[in-house]
Amino acid sequence: MNIKSIIESLLFSSGEPVSIKKLAKILKKDENLIKKEIESLGNEYLDNDRGLQIIKKADKVQLASSSQNSQYVKELIKDEISDDLSTVSLETLAIIAYKGPITRTEVEEIRGVNCSFTIRKLLIRGLIERKNSPKTTRAYVYEISFDFLRKLGLSSIKDLPNYNETN
Repeated sequence: MNIKSIIESLLFSSGEPVSIKKLAKILKKDENLIKKEIESLGNEYLDNDRGLQIIKKADKVQLASSSQNSQYVKELIKDEISDDLSTVSLETLAIIAYKGPITRTEVEEIRGVNCSFTIRKLLIRGLIERKNSPKTTRAYVYEISFDFLRKLGLSSIKDLPNYNETN
C-alpha cells in the first residue's frame, strides 16, 4: 500500500479540504503517519518544482496549484468564467436548482459521476452557494445563488419551470 499515492489521489479527487482524521479513517492508519506522509508529499512537490502544493489549515489539507503558476491558473479560470456553460455544468446546475439544498454526494448519485470540478466552476461563477450541512458537520450543501435568480430574471426559485412538480 503506497499511502502517499493514495493520499494524493484522495486530495485530487476531493477538490476540497479533507481532514487528517478522515484520511486516517479511510486508510485505516494512525493520524501521525498520515501527517508524515502528507509532509513528505508536500516536500516532494516543493523539491521537484512541481505545479502542485499541499495547503494546510488547522486539521485539514488540500491539494492546490503552486503559487508560482498563479498567473496561468488565473487565465484558465478567467476563461472558465467567460465561456458558455457546458452540458455537464447545466445538468449539475439543474439538479442543484431543483433538488437543493443538496450535497455533492447526492448530486453525484443522481449524475453517476464525480462532480467536484463542475461544482467548483459553478461556485466560481457565482451561480451556486455552499453552506454547512445542517445534518452533519463533515459536509456542505449546495443551492442556487441570488446571481442565478438574477441572471435568469426569476424572483424566486419557485418560478423555475415545473418547480412545484419536482418538490
